Amino acid sequence: MTPDDVAELLDRAADGDAAAWNTIVEDYSVLLRSVVRGFRLGEARSADAVQLTWLRLIQNLDRIRDPRSLAGWLRITAYRICVNMIRESAHELPVDGYEDRTVLRYGSAGSEAGPEESLLRRERVTLVRRAVGRLPERHRELLTMLLASPPLSYGEISDRLGIPIGSIGPTRARILQRLRMDLESQDVRDFALG
Repeated sequence: MTPDDVAELLDRAADGDAAAWNTIVEDYSVLLRSVVRGFRLGEARSADAVQLTWLRLIQNLDRIRDPRSLAGWLRITAYRICVNMIRESAHELPVDGYEDRTVLRYGSAGSEAGPEESLLRRERVTLVRRAVGRLPERHRELLTMLLASPPLSYGEISDRLGIPIGSIGPTRARILQRLRMDLESQDVRDFALG
C-alpha cells in the first residue's frame, strides 16, 4: 500500500467510512498482534491492548500527518499500552475471581510463603471479601471504581455515581474506616486499608 493509499484511508476513516476503517484494521492487525505478543500478557489482556491501540488511533486519526508513519505510530502506541498494562498489573490484587497464585504472591517481595502462611493469607482475603460484601452497594461501587484498572478519574467516578468530586475522598476514607473497624473486630490486622 502506498503512502497516498494510507492517507486516503485515514481521511476516509476520519470521516466515518467503515470500509476504510476495516481496511486499516485488516492491514495492520498482524503488526499489532506481533508487538503485543512479545509482552506475553495472556490472550484476554493482549486483545485488550490491541483494542486500546485501535481506540487511540480513532482518537488521533486527524493527528497522523505523515501516512508513512502510521505503522510506527501503531507500533509505539501498542508498546506503550503494554508497558502501562504491566506496570498497572504489578499493583493489582483482584477482588473477585482471584487465582491462588495471586494470593500467594501478596505480601513481602520475594518471600515464599509456607503452607500455614498461605492458608492464613487466604483466610484473611476471604474475611476482607466478606467485609466488603457487607458494605452498602453504593460503597462497593465506589471502591470498585477507585480500584479499577486502568484507574478512573474522580470526574468519571463523579459522573457515574452522581456524587460531587469533593465528596469522593472523604467518602472513601469513611468506607475504609468502616472496613478497618469491621476487620479489626474479627482480629484481621494484616491488610493495609487506605
